[in-house]
Amino acid sequence: MMKKAFLLVCIIVAFSCKDKEPKGDNSEGEPTTEAVQKKESDSVYLYTSFREPADEGLYLAFSEDGYKWENLGGPYLKPTVGKSKIMRDPSVVKGKGSTYHMVWTTDWRGGNGFGYASTTDFMNWSEPKMIPVMAHEPDVVNVWAPEVFYDEPRDRFIILWASTIPFRYEKGEEEEENNHRMYYTTTKDFKEFSKTELLMNAGFSMIDCVIVKRAKDDYVLIIKDNTRPNRNLKVAFGSDPLGPYKDITKPFTDFLTEGPAVIQQDGKYIIYYDHYGEKSFGAVETEDFQQFKDISDQIKLPEGHKHGTITRISKNVLNSLISKSEELK
Repeated sequence: MMKKAFLLVCIIVAFSCKDKEPKGDNSEGEPTTEAVQKKESDSVYLYTSFREPADEGLYLAFSEDGYKWENLGGPYLKPTVGKSKIMRDPSVVKGKGSTYHMVWTTDWRGGNGFGYASTTDFMNWSEPKMIPVMAHEPDVVNVWAPEVFYDEPRDRFIILWASTIPFRYEKGEEEEENNHRMYYTTTKDFKEFSKTELLMNAGFSMIDCVIVKRAKDDYVLIIKDNTRPNRNLKVAFGSDPLGPYKDITKPFTDFLTEGPAVIQQDGKYIIYYDHYGEKSFGAVETEDFQQFKDISDQIKLPEGHKHGTITRISKNVLNSLISKSEELK
C-alpha cells in the first residue's frame, strides 16, 4: 500500500514539474526570446546571388555572424524561363512552412513578368515558371528586381518590382524607357495572384525597393532613387506593407548604389548594398533608419558577388550545401 502511495506522489510531482517547464511560446503564440535564440543558434544566414552576365543562374554565400560571408558557389538553379534566359536579383523568403519561395529578373528588356521557383534545401527546386504580372500592359518595357516579402499577419506574400511604361508618369532627366515606378501583386500559394497595382509613385524613377517590418503597423521601404543625378538609396515609412509610404529621407549611400539587402540583429539593422560604380559591396548599420553608420570595412563577400536577398537556413541544410558546393567546383 505504501509503495502504491509513493508511486502516486511521484506521478503527481512529475506532471507538476512538466507544467512548469518553459514551453517556448507566450500566451499570444509568439516565440519567447529564449526560443528564438535557440532556433537562430542552429541556423546561419544565406545570401542569394548571381554572377555577371547573369546567364548561369543562382549562386549562394553563407555567414555565421552576418558580416563575413563564405562562398558556396553555384549555380544551384539555372535560368530557363524568360526571353533572355537570365537570372538577376534573386529574392527569397520563407513563409509558415519549410518552403522557400524565390523570384528573379528574367529579362533586361521586353519581358512582362518575373521567374519563380520554390525549394526546401536550395538544391532541389520546383519547375521554374514565368509569372506574367504586366501582361495587361502592352507597352511595358521591363519587369526589374522583383522582391518577395512575407506579410505574416495576413499570411500572404507580397511581390514588388519596378516597371517602365513610357509616357505614363512625370519624369526628370530620364528617358521615357527608363522612368520606373513600383508595382505589386499578392498571393498565398504562388498559383493565384491579385490584380497588379501601383505600389508607389513619389514623382521620380525608382527601382530595387525592399520592405522591412520593424513592429506592428511600422514598416520601412528602402528605395533606390534611380534618377540620373542620384542613383542612390533612401528610405520611406508607412503603417502598412503596401503603404502609403512617406517622409522620404536623404540618401544614405553614394552615387551608383543599388540592390539593398537587410538583416536585423542585436537591435540594429545591417543594410548591404551593391556599389556598382566602384564594383564593390558596401554596408551601413542603423537603429532608426534616420542615422546610418558606414561599416563597409567590417564586411567580406565572395569575389563577383551580386545583389540578392538574405534569409536563414538550418545548419543541416548548410552542411548539404557545402557538400554540394564541392561538386560544383
